[in-house]
Amino acid sequence: MNPTDEQTAAADAFRAGNHLALQAGAGTGKTTTLTLLAHATTRHGRYLAYNRAIAQDARARFPNTVQCKTAHALAYAAVGHRYTRRLNAPRRPAWQTGQALGITKTLRIGEREVTQKALSNATLRTITRFCHTADEAITRHHVPRLRGLEDTDLHAELAAHIVPFARKAWADLQHPEDGAVRYDHDHYLKAWALTQPRIQADFLLLDEAQDTNPVVEQIFLNQRDHVQLVMVGDSAQAIYHWRGAKDVMTGFDGTQLTLSQSFRFGPDLAAEANRWLHLADAPIRLTGTPAVPTELGPVSQPDAVLCRTNVGAMAQVMTLMAAKYRVALAGGGDSLQALALAARDLKEGRRTHHPELILFPSWGDLQDYASHDPAGRDLQPLVNLVDTHGTDAILTAVTQLAPEPHAQVTVSTAHKAKGREWPRVLIADDFARAKDDISDDQDAPSPPGPIDDAEARLAYVAVTRTRRRLDLGGLSWIHDHPDGTSTDRNWPHPHALHQPADVSEAGERGQ
Repeated sequence: MNPTDEQTAAADAFRAGNHLALQAGAGTGKTTTLTLLAHATTRHGRYLAYNRAIAQDARARFPNTVQCKTAHALAYAAVGHRYTRRLNAPRRPAWQTGQALGITKTLRIGEREVTQKALSNATLRTITRFCHTADEAITRHHVPRLRGLEDTDLHAELAAHIVPFARKAWADLQHPEDGAVRYDHDHYLKAWALTQPRIQADFLLLDEAQDTNPVVEQIFLNQRDHVQLVMVGDSAQAIYHWRGAKDVMTGFDGTQLTLSQSFRFGPDLAAEANRWLHLADAPIRLTGTPAVPTELGPVSQPDAVLCRTNVGAMAQVMTLMAAKYRVALAGGGDSLQALALAARDLKEGRRTHHPELILFPSWGDLQDYASHDPAGRDLQPLVNLVDTHGTDAILTAVTQLAPEPHAQVTVSTAHKAKGREWPRVLIADDFARAKDDISDDQDAPSPPGPIDDAEARLAYVAVTRTRRRLDLGGLSWIHDHPDGTSTDRNWPHPHALHQPADVSEAGERGQ
């Protein structure tokens, strides 16, 4: 392929030895660009992949002067191999691990009774959260917030109880031969990071930089004095903040360049993507490829239905199966099965170990929480789904899921759809906003609430998964929202270095 002007500019900056941050929009060929950089030099480098599958694919595309590995693979070679015996240990229930650490009693916090099992589960989740950070020690902010204990004072009381046990668990994980806590891959990655490792290479390429955990960010940035750093990603696709990921591209000290020419879709879809990029205050706008005539309009037989939540995905699976479609679920049905089993436990009067529902003693208690507590409103769709269909019907649907190659339609959350694409995509109803409240005079509706960055970024990911046709479906409300119909008059932003050729046209079309 002939490189675009943007790709040529990136190659020139790379050859000049600059630290480089490359903002690459959806479908703009970011991995192709990285391979272009690697082939343009005889120096030796390393490519840090987001997961093992990406690393394996990259090995076939990069020259043999570049080692393609995950951060975990580097950490295993340096530290993790010492813990092989513990990595292969059998799984054990969290409550047994907690008991071995000394967690033996129930704790009363506010109106909630936190069982020994819930405390054990929270302790292990604290370790996981600590391992994703760049912090040197476990503190209260690593303790997860539990449903029903969202209040700051209640969480502080929980954290004061959990932190000593979490520190004891981390100390247990330092023993290579044996211990009470099951050893995980994130444990040796964190242990390696704490040694402040030095990676031997001439340049280091970091892919999917917008979703990098702080622990990997720390390892990467610490190489700055002796390695040329190149990161590529899309800040507008930073949708994993809720699990500790951090967009390391923002504020990176280096040459900032963009890839804005999307080869996945045409100008009409690029205009829709730019609407959400504007709302997310993103540093790029996209240009579509005219030879790819992507359409926006109704889709009666989608290849993929994209949902905002797991519960929304569960509802779509049920609806499509009732209409006799062969349905696949991206990532498999384990998460849906776990939710349904948790709901069944509560309905039958048993507590559940599911981390989202672990503090609720009964289904009625969860129903009240979802209906009346503002912190629990996102659980209302789960309650409605279970009360409408029953847990047995949901569990049966999970067992009837088809493998993706044999399915007529794939259901996915937007999170799991990242990095993927389909010909025809429908956006599910759970992206829709609640009806606007009526003002005090009962005559006129209140103005719609603002669209926050996280909402806009997730919508941007969802609408850019298609090649041929997109049905906005649950996101159609954007056409009636004042922020969604405003023009992008302030583009380009002062910090943006590249203006796509069709920005003025997109602005005239209401983007």
